Amino acid sequence: MGHFFSNRDKAILIGLYLSKFDADSLSELGFDGITQAFNTLGYSIGVKPASIKNYRDEFDPYFSNPRKGWHKRTLRDNCKKFLDDFSSLNFSDFTELIKSFLIHDYEIEKFIEKIERKDKSESVAKRLITGKSAEEYFKIHYSTVNQFKNYELKDTTNLACGFDFKLSQNTNFYCVEVKGLNLNAGNILLTEKEFFAANELKQRYCLFVVMNFAEKPAHQFLFDPLNSRLTFKKTERKITLINYSTSL
Repeated sequence: MGHFFSNRDKAILIGLYLSKFDADSLSELGFDGITQAFNTLGYSIGVKPASIKNYRDEFDPYFSNPRKGWHKRTLRDNCKKFLDDFSSLNFSDFTELIKSFLIHDYEIEKFIEKIERKDKSESVAKRLITGKSAEEYFKIHYSTVNQFKNYELKDTTNLACGFDFKLSQNTNFYCVEVKGLNLNAGNILLTEKEFFAANELKQRYCLFVVMNFAEKPAHQFLFDPLNSRLTFKKTERKITLINYSTSL
C-alpha cells in the first residue's frame, strides 16, 4: 500500500473499518460477535481491545449504522486525517488493507493463492485466535508467570522449532508453546515437533493457553504438559505427495 502504519494507526483504521462496514466487516473476517472482534484484533496488533472499540465509536457518527457513537465529541485530528484519507475506500480494498495488518507476509500469501489451491475454510478470526492474537497476548502477560520473571524473551515463531518463545536467564531457560481458544474450553493440538520438544524438555516446556477471546481473554499454563492432567491422543493423517521429475 506504500504506507508505514504504527500500531495506533492500525487501531484507528480498524476502528474506521468496523464503523463503516459494521456487520459486513465482522462477517468478512469471520467474527461471531463484536466483543470477539475487539479482543482478537486488539491483541493481534498489540493494542488494548478497548482502543479498537473507542476508535469505532468515535467514527460511528459519520456512518449510517444502528449505533449512536460519540455525537458530542469532536473528532481528534489524527482520526480526522484517517477519515478524510481512507473513508472513500470500497469494502474490498479496505478489507485488503486490514488483512495486510493482520496476516504475516500477506502479499506473498495472496500471490501463492493464485498459483496454489489453498483451503480457504479457515477464517481470519480463527487464524488470529489460534495464532497471532494469542502470541501477542503472551508477550504482554508472560511476566505475570512467576517462573518467567526477569527472563529475556525471544520470539521463535518463525523457526518451526516446536515452540513459539524461548525465555532465558543466564544458563536457565524455558520453551513456551502458545495456543488460543475462542471459548473457555476447546481442543488443543500439538504437532509432532511440538510433542517431541515437550517430551524432551519436560519441566522446561510450558504450554500457555489463551482462552475466551469471545468475551474476555484469560490464560492457563502447564509445565511438562505431557505429564500433566491433560491426556493427549495421537492422530494420524496420510497425505499423498505428487512430484514431477526430469533429468539433465
